[in-house]
Amino acid sequence: MPLNPEAVGTVGDIRTMSWNSKDALLYAVGIGAGQSDLAFTTENTKDVAQVVFPTFAVVAGSGTTSAGRSAMAGIGSFNWAMLVHGSQAITLHRPIPVEAEATVQDKVVAMHDKGKAAVVVTEAEVKSVSGEPLWTTRSSVFIRGEGGWGGDRGPSGPQNEPPATAPDHEVSLTTSPDQAFVYRLSGDRNPLHTDPSFAALGGFDRPILHGLCTYGFTGRMLLKALCDNDVTKFHHIEGRFSSPVLPGDELTVRIWKTNAGEAVFTTSVGDRVVIDQGLVRHS
Repeated sequence: MPLNPEAVGTVGDIRTMSWNSKDALLYAVGIGAGQSDLAFTTENTKDVAQVVFPTFAVVAGSGTTSAGRSAMAGIGSFNWAMLVHGSQAITLHRPIPVEAEATVQDKVVAMHDKGKAAVVVTEAEVKSVSGEPLWTTRSSVFIRGEGGWGGDRGPSGPQNEPPATAPDHEVSLTTSPDQAFVYRLSGDRNPLHTDPSFAALGGFDRPILHGLCTYGFTGRMLLKALCDNDVTKFHHIEGRFSSPVLPGDELTVRIWKTNAGEAVFTTSVGDRVVIDQGLVRHS
């Protein structure tokens, strides 16, 4: 049954959440950081203060959110097995605190009719309990079998396209064959990423890596290449998930500087692009 387009504009309840130093450390090792990233992976290294990866925003507060209705609860019923993550953006208003209590409120900002599928776009604002803006996220999900109500198809065509030149930076990191087993402890325990029989139901030969784990690896490489790991200089990241990644794959990020403080990027496994339409803003 098609989703209800009247759900656009639905606002979720204001809910509380929290995270601490251990949550940030666990996320850091979940996206492959370690000995060379002590500010992100330790809290007790001499003369090194702990800091938090900007992409931690996608998992912060996981498992601690207070009761309340999310905006997505208002879009209607659908088969969650038909939903895949389409894109993800994070806009940071300040570096993420090592530990905090915060509020989060989401809303449905768009719903696009792709014919045989629907795309639902949501935004969420996270603030400290004192009201200071921390970050804003924007996500889209692609739901197969839920289109066909005659609505707007939404934007299409090239976005954040790299120029036809060599990249200004090219960086690679290799994921661990067991990467998903650490990353899942930050909140997403979907068996698609660990259970071979469940992955087979989705048509995969073996479990695939979380898309947001690939996103975290990408953020690590962008932060290092463009900001020399200074989290105060990293302001925005966005990208579209275009192809799955398998644990153990090598990820290559190619970066093209387009304007002062702005660059476009892709993430690839070999010649196959796995994150496209990438944009990052920094100072």
